[in-house]
Amino acid sequence: MRFLRRSLVGLFLMAATLAFLGVGGTMVYEAIQAKMAQEPRARPQQERVLSVNVITVAPTVITPQLEVFGEVRARRTLDLRPSANGRVIAVSPNFADGGTVRKGEELLKIDPMDAQSALSRVLADLQDADAELRDAGRALLLAQDELLAAQEQARLRGAALTRQQDLQTRGVGTTAAVETAELAASSADQAVLSLRQAVDQAQARIDQATTSRLRIEINRDEAQRALDDTTITAAFDGTLADVSVVEGGRVTANQLVAQLIDPSELEIAFRVSTAQYTRLLDDTGALIVADAQVRLDVLGVDLTSEAVLTRESASVAEGQSGRLIFASLKSARGFRPGDFVTLTIAEPALEDVVLLPATAVAADNTVLIIGEDSRLSVAEATVLRRQGDDVIVRARGLNAAEVVAERSPILGAGIKVSPIRSNADGEVVVAPPEMIKLTPERRAKLVAFVEGNPRMPDEARARLLSQLEAEEVPAETITRLESRMGG
Repeated sequence: MRFLRRSLVGLFLMAATLAFLGVGGTMVYEAIQAKMAQEPRARPQQERVLSVNVITVAPTVITPQLEVFGEVRARRTLDLRPSANGRVIAVSPNFADGGTVRKGEELLKIDPMDAQSALSRVLADLQDADAELRDAGRALLLAQDELLAAQEQARLRGAALTRQQDLQTRGVGTTAAVETAELAASSADQAVLSLRQAVDQAQARIDQATTSRLRIEINRDEAQRALDDTTITAAFDGTLADVSVVEGGRVTANQLVAQLIDPSELEIAFRVSTAQYTRLLDDTGALIVADAQVRLDVLGVDLTSEAVLTRESASVAEGQSGRLIFASLKSARGFRPGDFVTLTIAEPALEDVVLLPATAVAADNTVLIIGEDSRLSVAEATVLRRQGDDVIVRARGLNAAEVVAERSPILGAGIKVSPIRSNADGEVVVAPPEMIKLTPERRAKLVAFVEGNPRMPDEARARLLSQLEAEEVPAETITRLESRMGG
């Protein structure tokens, strides 16, 4: 009996379960049929309006800024190389790397003993030459006096010959006396000729002594120069670099012992592309005298100075491109040769242009402008320069147009947008909302929807009801409520 009772209870429970399942399936089927029998409601489609930042094109005059990198160089650099060999016996206290020296300051002195000895020997030779020159002068004077005496003797011998010849003509003199007088006159003439030769030899001796003295003077100057070369002095005010000798060391001729750099005469060498170079030329093809701003970043603190373009390289080095241009620093305070600096060069001014963000111009040099009904259209834009994150665009054809400042893939021609305008200070100008005057029927319908929405917070309901009670209601509020009513 117990088994039978349990079997009947199980059958009853199974039958009840099947009955409940049948009732549930019937209810689900009827609900699906009722839902499918209903007419579908068409949800109104609302056009999506995107907010975009816009810039109003106003043609102006802009001076483009060309930013390049360059290296500071010294215009006056002197290699200090001694002309003498020897041991360094004295150095200046400023003779060290970074030492500041003045023009004419004695920097380095080499042992002058050998040069001094050579100069002393030459001076002794010069004294011998002076003595020889004086002796030759005295010999010339004696030879000239002897020549005068011989000439006087020859004159007397000639007068005696004339007298003997006159006596012979008158029959008083003899032929032997005439011949004796002729021999004496001839001997006197011969003596005059010999003494003339002696005078010429004395003059030649003076000439030789003079030439010898000139050679010795040349040797003296060379010895003096060699002695002076044992001392190295500063040719101009400057700073020393690459100092390689100390007191007591030995140097050889033409050895580089230091470099003297003039820190007040600095220039910057920088390379530009050929396209950039053409923008720095005037109508005649010469480099313009453009101003430049030089900036050196030193541990977060910028050293700045003004510079001016001075010249360009005469040729392009092998393996290089573009042009090498030099700019002279107006103030070299804080700058040193070898510094890597940034130059901002003012190019010739451009007229009838506008400065736009680089994000406003597409790769195909087009921009999006706002047309009628706040819809976008595509316009051509001629890019003249790129200035960091901005571009300079020719304003021709874009005058007074509103250009989208930031393009994105979802923006394109024909899309309706809500422009966000900014004033001259960069502050966003909020346009007043569009207001609509409602009909009584439309107002009542909206009020009923707001009051009958149980999920709306009380604060939001009160705010919307106050707006709906006004004579004009913001169009955005009406559109939002009607879209929810349609849903």
